[in-house]
Amino acid sequence: MSASLEATRRAGTRRGVAAMALGITCFVANDAIIKFVTESLPPWQTIFVRGIAATGMLAGLVVTMGAAGQWRALFDRRVLLRAGFDATATFAYLIALFHLPLANAMAINMAVPIFTILFAALLLRERVGTSQWLAIAVGFFGVLLVVQPTPSAFNAYALLCLAGTLMQAGRDLVTRTIDARISSLLVTFSTALAVTLLSGVWGLTQGWEAVSPAQLAMLVAAAVFLGGGYYLLTVSMRTGGEVGVIAPFRYTGLLVAIVIGFLVWGQVPNALAWAGSALLVLAGLYVLRR
Repeated sequence: MSASLEATRRAGTRRGVAAMALGITCFVANDAIIKFVTESLPPWQTIFVRGIAATGMLAGLVVTMGAAGQWRALFDRRVLLRAGFDATATFAYLIALFHLPLANAMAINMAVPIFTILFAALLLRERVGTSQWLAIAVGFFGVLLVVQPTPSAFNAYALLCLAGTLMQAGRDLVTRTIDARISSLLVTFSTALAVTLLSGVWGLTQGWEAVSPAQLAMLVAAAVFLGGGYYLLTVSMRTGGEVGVIAPFRYTGLLVAIVIGFLVWGQVPNALAWAGSALLVLAGLYVLRR
């Protein structure tokens, strides 16, 4: 590889890492708000109302930023496939979450970087070095120390959660193959629309409860974080950087979750969780240094 191409790839990797870390932070903020609101509203309704807000916000941005002229790209085979992967993965994870301890579901879901890198290496022939695999393994071990899943709690829903994890990895892989001329904002809109439509179908068999102004305000805030997370995650996979470096920074979301859990719910990590957090930080620094 020439020096200029290598420099371009490194720059893309740095942008991808930043977008991944910021995007996952947005998702964690969204999840925290949703967790709070679902204490008083049905999950499907929470997701649907948030989805309406996110889709409307993104539609406005698509028009404002001049991407509406590419509306036909919404029917691009790979854009549709990505949206389908994301929507299906979202609901597979949510359904599994209703029947699994949170720690177990998170541990399974945090395997997304491993599958993303494995698929990229096998299907896209992307280069993944030994040091990157080592950092991923250390990071995942750190995740297990933080969430501390219980083996006895795994059941058939764990397989559904695993299926959702595989679909998320597939989504990231498809994202890298979407035509670079298609706006990332439009790709983001397609995902938000797919999730909203699927939650609407789910809600056809459920009852509707009144939404208070405070709940609506929180769901609009969640929609802002969700839209930002969707967009940044899409960008992270389209920078042309190395998947083996970018994907592990999904683990940063767990560190943000620990901070939010302490500030909002007063949850204090135990010694194992602190050790796992340290491993996550060290693994991230090691990948960046390499």
